[in-house]
Amino acid sequence: MIPVTKPFLPPREEYNKYLNDIWDRQWLTNNGPLVNELETRLKQYLHVSNLLFVANGTIALQMAIKALDLKGEIITTPFSYVATTSTIVWENCTPVFADIDPLTFNIDASQIEAAITENTSAIMATHVFGNACNIDMIQAIASKHNLKVIYDAAHCFGSLYNGKSVFEYGDISTCSFHATKIFHTIEGGAVFTPQSDISDRMGLLRNFGHTSPVTFDGIGVNAKNSEFHAAMGLCCIEHMDEIFKVRKKQWQHYKSALQESNKVQLLTITKGCDFNCAYFPVVFESEEVLQKVTAALNLQYVQPRRYFYPSLNTLDYVNNNSCPQSESIAKRVLCLPIYHTLRKEDQDMITKVILKNI
Repeated sequence: MIPVTKPFLPPREEYNKYLNDIWDRQWLTNNGPLVNELETRLKQYLHVSNLLFVANGTIALQMAIKALDLKGEIITTPFSYVATTSTIVWENCTPVFADIDPLTFNIDASQIEAAITENTSAIMATHVFGNACNIDMIQAIASKHNLKVIYDAAHCFGSLYNGKSVFEYGDISTCSFHATKIFHTIEGGAVFTPQSDISDRMGLLRNFGHTSPVTFDGIGVNAKNSEFHAAMGLCCIEHMDEIFKVRKKQWQHYKSALQESNKVQLLTITKGCDFNCAYFPVVFESEEVLQKVTAALNLQYVQPRRYFYPSLNTLDYVNNNSCPQSESIAKRVLCLPIYHTLRKEDQDMITKVILKNI
């Protein structure tokens, strides 16, 4: 079986070393030494100002909305994982969708301004598949209208924009460290911000609002993560340069096999983005072709994923304003298998099946 992804697992002895230390200390969670070490290592590796390790990427988005005290409407993308929209609704805000650029799959920045009303408080954009948004234009719009900017950067570990980590843009960026991601801590995530005061606020939100064992500064949640998860992150970060090297080769191999076909659309990388090659999406001419290709791949025990589907503006708990580009792409996009141990021979088989069935 060839799944759409597999988690990278370091040599077991590397993880066991951290486990032995955890057993010796008997400090399992609650701001342990490995959590602190991981945060320091990640800041160094990613060259970011402020970072907090949290339980997952979804609670990272919730913390971002809380930390910025957002109310009313948040302009967002319909082409993302459901957590982007659900978080806005969960925090009692209203998602307002601006359609996407059909080439980069990111929110079309030229459509944001038309969606702004007197109730708009922020823009929440997703760097889809690790491909950076038009950050400069989004920031210009936000500054003009005094709006906050949150980036759902769940896929963006290692992606750069104009030579700087994408996590350094906007008011807050979030990332997922789920096992399916290019860097993972089994379960986990992070919040990033260039503003120290916002980071301090999120630090309180992460741990119930505690300022001491018996004092609190406002409401908070339990968004902490454990020593066991931090240990996996500390193992994985040692291998990231090799992981990126392999992933780039795999991405380029798919691209070279499929780019000449006029029946398959590939992702266009945003100008200025140094892309992390986290995903390889392909867009077919129709949903019927997608279903035909998927069935053919399944017969070869290959499991691609319809990612992202459906377009989030069609969910039954949001205002269903029309986003024709997103709705079209969502019906026709398929993510191909890509992970550290995927063989070149398997990629060749996958691309041959695709080209035979389009």
